[in-house]
Amino acid sequence: MTFSETLSGAWQRNDSLLCVGLDPDPARFPAHLEGRADAIFEFCASIADATADLVCCFKPQIAYFAAHRAEDQLQALIAHIHARHPGIPVILDAKRGDIGSTAEQYAKEAFERYGADALTASPYMGKDSIDPYLARPDKGVLLLCRTSNAGGSELQDLDVGGRKLYEHVAELVAHQWNTTGQCGLVVGATHPDELARVRRIVGELPLLVPGIGAQGGDVSAAVRAGRTEKGVGMMINSSRAILYAGKDENYGEAARRAASQTRERINRYR
Repeated sequence: MTFSETLSGAWQRNDSLLCVGLDPDPARFPAHLEGRADAIFEFCASIADATADLVCCFKPQIAYFAAHRAEDQLQALIAHIHARHPGIPVILDAKRGDIGSTAEQYAKEAFERYGADALTASPYMGKDSIDPYLARPDKGVLLLCRTSNAGGSELQDLDVGGRKLYEHVAELVAHQWNTTGQCGLVVGATHPDELARVRRIVGELPLLVPGIGAQGGDVSAAVRAGRTEKGVGMMINSSRAILYAGKDENYGEAARRAASQTRERINRYR
């Protein structure tokens, strides 16, 4: 199955638009994991096992693994999710962006080494830098459009021929680059008006929406702005609010409660 088909199935099967971001910070792990060589894998796998029936996807952020020389644990984690929870896609959050020949290596890294179902990437070097990802029609590529950080407006709000740059990116990706149906966009929940404009531009294109939870984005505003007419089309990411909901050995149960509450809040406005 393609990434788009797997994601659509997860939306329906789990009645969920929730994406759990896997951003492991060993300094915040429960004490019983301290000193374990596989602590990052164990922590993230437990979170995934506790929440898999509540989500539409998982999103490990590669920097949190690479900074601790834990790339092997990232690879094992994605394999674990695929084996234990088939039908839940994994997005590798790496925000890659480089010329085509280098992008080919990034594609191998994400899809062959790690086994991810989709990858986040930057569109700002043009379509030839995205082509190596599009050459794998079963995989997804989620391109930065209107990001959730405060400084994003410095570039993304620039006027480009009478429209803002992020609007141009949305139009370009949805109507020119997405020839194989693999593309999606990253649009922050902290900017619901912009999120609504992007949705009007792109139709039913899937949107990865970070910024709720610890980043303060309003769930109701984000869902109303970004959902499709069918009440889907979004992967609403929450990381820290779910990962670190518990402080002790029962952290998986605490994460499940937090994920369930977040899914319920999202579904209230679908």
